[in-house]
Amino acid sequence: MEGAVKLDRWGYQVNTTSDACITAINAYYHQVLSYGRERRMILDAPLHDHDCVLANILAAHFLFSADPSRAPFHFQAAKSRLAQATPYERAVFEAINSLVSENRDDDVAIESHAKLLNDYPKDLVSLKRAQVLCFYMGRPDLSLDLVHQVLPKNEQEDYIYGMLAFPLLELGRMADAEKAARKGYEKNKQDCWAQHAVCHVLQYECRFKEAVEFMEGCSSSWNSCSSFMLTHNWWHVALCYLEGHASMEEVLGVYDHQIWKELERDDAASPEVYLNALGLLLRVHVRNTLDIFEDRLKALADRVKDEANWHVEWHLDLLISWALAKTGELSKAEDLLKGLKSRISSMNKKKQQRMRRGMLLAEALYEYGRGNNKQALEVLGPDFDANDCKMIGASDEQLDVFNEVWYDMLLSTGQATKAIEVIEKRIKKREGVPFMWRLLERGYAMTGSQEAEVASEKARALEAAYFV
Repeated sequence: MEGAVKLDRWGYQVNTTSDACITAINAYYHQVLSYGRERRMILDAPLHDHDCVLANILAAHFLFSADPSRAPFHFQAAKSRLAQATPYERAVFEAINSLVSENRDDDVAIESHAKLLNDYPKDLVSLKRAQVLCFYMGRPDLSLDLVHQVLPKNEQEDYIYGMLAFPLLELGRMADAEKAARKGYEKNKQDCWAQHAVCHVLQYECRFKEAVEFMEGCSSSWNSCSSFMLTHNWWHVALCYLEGHASMEEVLGVYDHQIWKELERDDAASPEVYLNALGLLLRVHVRNTLDIFEDRLKALADRVKDEANWHVEWHLDLLISWALAKTGELSKAEDLLKGLKSRISSMNKKKQQRMRRGMLLAEALYEYGRGNNKQALEVLGPDFDANDCKMIGASDEQLDVFNEVWYDMLLSTGQATKAIEVIEKRIKKREGVPFMWRLLERGYAMTGSQEAEVASEKARALEAAYFV
């Protein structure tokens, strides 16, 4: 190898003569793990050493999502210098190459990252990259396997326990998830991903007031977070207010002062912020309280009809299809759906099959937005379960709203018996959500059952319990 070898944050060898290049790479590592706002700093690394393979491939990976037209330059720069790279740099190159290849096979990409992590287990940024892929595959089991693979070499490291907690959450192992998340939080109280995991547990267990107090206590540490992570944590706070039946003014305050306000920042570059805004407004709509938000959905729809915000995230596209339909932007919504179908047609057969449910959900949300509940219900079918739609890139908590939409469709089309059946099943898992009891009350009332009053009393008791 030409030049000199230096060690990065993990202690792995990088072929570079530039201390500034290594410093920029290490700073980027911190930004990724902390969900920082300044991940663009990786672009400084190849400026300090344009021959460094690691600097160029990390810059290319960042640009593939941030500015795709610039990514090939850095990718080719890395590829052309592989002969001079260290074994670690070549392993990172191969792993990223498996992610960005035109005909990506997700299973191959996971295998490539598993091999990298087997040889270089302290590389937590590569672990994070692999976990993100697992998330979009709807495979928390694979994500957990990868963390367990590297945990023995990282037991004293910051960030590892938040990364352990999230797949545990998605697998329903709440006690284990809370233990891991709190351990991560105690190791580093600035770890917003560990904070986020603690909130997930508290929210799932209907400990809404405790969750709000915990997250609001952490919120000063979110100022340096990416616009997505900042607003996502506030989205969780808003959901706790909403599910715990706090006043709608509390929910509105979070939307206006934390989520929408972020969209007005010059550096709020992430279209994913719209994910949190739309996800909240859809829940408000299902609860028939959207009028309190006045024209906020229209203002949001005016933003997301810009096609620059489309096809960034499947989950976001689904929410946009509802918002555009709901606000009368039908031709735009139809264009979005056509774009989604075109994307699916270009996928390999295996991925087409996996994304079919996501496409059906997008079409149903479009019909739901138009008020065509019967058609929407026909699209989803009689056995819909939003948890089967993880491939859109959504957590259980984010998917919940689509089950609520389905319950609303059932009740709105007179299918009270079916609605009662699925809502009762849901309440057995989380019995502390007042809104679910209100839906059950609605179903019982439609059938003339005296159980409606029992459900109403339960709802009233819960509504009075959390926030005063």
